[in-house]
Order: sequence, then C-alpha cells, then structure tokens
Amino acid sequence: MKPGRCGGRWTSPAGPPRSCTLRKIFATPVAGLVFVNCFENREAMRQWLPELAWETEAWVADDPDHLIHLNGSRFLGPYER
Repeated sequence: MKPGRCGGRWTSPAGPPRSCTLRKIFATPVAGLVFVNCFENREAMRQWLPELAWETEAWVADDPDHLIHLNGSRFLGPYER
C-alpha cells in the first residue's frame, strides 16, 4: 500500500511530518494527543516501521491485547509540548 488519502482517511502511519501537522491542527490547552498507528498484522507493520515517528504507539489487529511503544518518556499518554 502506498501512502496517501483514501476516502478522506490516511493510508499510511503517523510519521514525523504527519504527527507535527496533527499537533498543529488539534492544538488545545485542554487535551493532549496520543498517536496510535494501527496495522492488520506484523508484516504490515514491518513495512512501515522505518516511517513511524518516535513517541507514538503501534497496535496490531492480529494481537489486539498489546501495544508497542516507540520510545519516549511517556507510555500511552499525551506529551506536554
């Protein structure tokens, strides 16, 4: 799958440029953001792994009880910027 838009939805994970843009769009003093990249299986995630931004989470539908945390000092919580 190539990155792009499909019916108004993004078809690629939250890499650094996208996470930066989303932070600007959803900037609010009330709530923080948590970015979760979702994949059907580990093979699909492996394809996108080099593009994933640090300080995001990854979830795989084949193993729905687990999250993969991509570094950072927080786990499943918004970062203060």
